[in-house]
Amino acid sequence: MTTALPERDGHEVVVTLDRREGPFGEVVLRQRGRHYEIIANGCFLMDTADGRSERLLIQAALDELDRTGGVAAPSVLIGGLGVGFSLAYAVAEPRWGRIAVVERESAIIDWHRSGPLGGFSDGALDDERVAVIHTDLLEYLAASDGERYDALCLDIDNGPDWTVTDSNSGLYGPDGLAVLWHRLRPGGVLAVWSAQPSPDFEEALRAAGFTDVVSREVPVSRGVPDVVHLARRSG
Repeated sequence: MTTALPERDGHEVVVTLDRREGPFGEVVLRQRGRHYEIIANGCFLMDTADGRSERLLIQAALDELDRTGGVAAPSVLIGGLGVGFSLAYAVAEPRWGRIAVVERESAIIDWHRSGPLGGFSDGALDDERVAVIHTDLLEYLAASDGERYDALCLDIDNGPDWTVTDSNSGLYGPDGLAVLWHRLRPGGVLAVWSAQPSPDFEEALRAAGFTDVVSREVPVSRGVPDVVHLARRSG
């Protein structure tokens, strides 16, 4: 892990801890004061300042499964390891069964296994229920022999309208939503994190055959609230 000289952003000291080039472009880990942030291709992705919306992503999916009777030891696929809030929250809930997390950036996995982000995932990668799948989420979902899950919790972009890489946009269109629908078991729940509300995405979910489409807002200190979009595969 490389360390650059500190920079100043206003009154905050910002240190680049690691910078790597990979098949999907540049990914950077920075420390801003006492918090860490991940930058992908120059686009802010997430930080460790506030994990409420990442935790809600998991809790909302479980609540929705419970609302209609629940499933014994439901399985969940988490799209994106990020700073680890979602995975750690899932592992802390004993009701989850298999927990798969798909992360395409080897750097991010490394930052959890042997770097400063390990304190935020809190050993979750070593839980016996957890499988860390190092691949691109779209490629994993498109596999014809793929496993089905009771919940899909996706946090790989800043939302359906603000993707980190152009190729991700297909996930939120008709073809991508059809793949997500087929990767859910009947009655399964899709949860998608977004940095802003997206009425167009809600309509796209309904057009793709999802039911019980709803968005739950998470207030933030500035700007529009974060959102978790929820939908169900009814059959």
